[in-house]
Amino acid sequence: MLWLVLASVPAAGQPSAGEPLPVTDISFLDFFVVKGGIIAYGLIGLSIVTIALTIEYSLSIRRATMVPREAVRRTQELIAEKRYLEAIKFTAEDLSMMGYVLNAGLTEASKGFAAMERALEESLDERSARLFRKIEYMNIIGNVAPMIGLFGTVVGMILLFAEIHAADTFPGARIVADRIAIALITTFWGLAIAIPALSIYAIFRNRIDVLTAECALAAEQVLEVFKPGVAEGGPETSPASGAPR
Repeated sequence: MLWLVLASVPAAGQPSAGEPLPVTDISFLDFFVVKGGIIAYGLIGLSIVTIALTIEYSLSIRRATMVPREAVRRTQELIAEKRYLEAIKFTAEDLSMMGYVLNAGLTEASKGFAAMERALEESLDERSARLFRKIEYMNIIGNVAPMIGLFGTVVGMILLFAEIHAADTFPGARIVADRIAIALITTFWGLAIAIPALSIYAIFRNRIDVLTAECALAAEQVLEVFKPGVAEGGPETSPASGAPR
C-alpha cells in the first residue's frame, strides 16, 4: 500500500515529459517524514511499537504456548498412573494456560468434582481476561493514531492561516505546500498505523477466543476421569493427597 502511494508521487525528481527539471529534488524521506514535522516522527515511533507488539503477540499467543500437547499428554499419564502429587507439581511448573488451568482443577480435587469444574472455569476466565488486557494496547494504538493524525491536520491548517494572516495576502506556493504537507502526511501516517493495528487486534482477539475454548475442552477431557461414575477408582481418590478419601 505504501509502495503504491510512493510510486504515484511525482515529486521525487521524475518530471513529466516536456516539463523543466526541478531546481531541487525531494526525496521520499523528505516528502513522507521530514515535512510532516515532529508529529510525523511521533507517529512513526508509534508504528515501531505496533510492529514490536505484533511480534510479541505472535510468539506468545499461539497454540504451542497456550495449549501444548505435551502438557496434556503428560498430565493424562500421571493421572492414569495415580501419581497425583506429581501431576500437581508438573502443572504448577508449566507456564502455559493449559498448565495453569489443570493445576487449578487438580488442587481442588479433594473438594469434589464440582469444585474442580469451578476452579477450571475461574482460571480460564482469569487467563483469558489477562490476555485480552494484553492485546488492548493494540486497540488503543488503533484508536489513538488517527486522532494524532487529525491533530497534525489541524496544526498544519492553523500554521497556513497564520502565514496568510501575517503576510496579509496569500503566501507563496512553497509555504502553502509545506503547511498542507503537515496536514496530509500526519493524516496518512495516522491511517497507515490505525488500519493494520485494528486488524491485528481483531485477529488476536479471535485467536484468544479459539484457544481458550480449546484449552477448556482439553482440560475437561483430562479431568473427566475424576467425574463420579466415569472411571473406576476415579472418584475414590484425591489428587491433592494421593490417598483414598
